[in-house]
Amino acid sequence: MAKEKDKVTIKIPRPLYKKLQAIIEGSGYNSVTDFIVFVLRDLIASSRTSESGWDEKELQEIKKRLKNLGYL
Repeated sequence: MAKEKDKVTIKIPRPLYKKLQAIIEGSGYNSVTDFIVFVLRDLIASSRTSESGWDEKELQEIKKRLKNLGYL
């Protein structure tokens, strides 16, 4: 039961979920959840490497990722 408390549910729009399913098809990710966790971890890791905040290039990359995920 302790394992269940280690995770939470995040709701996303179904059309976005369907787009993500199409994106990961044949990519090696086991699920949309695995892909989203990877993207979020990568985003957090990228932000930690920048001591003075995000520069313009990093902001553009984040915007690109968010657009590819259907958020923008």
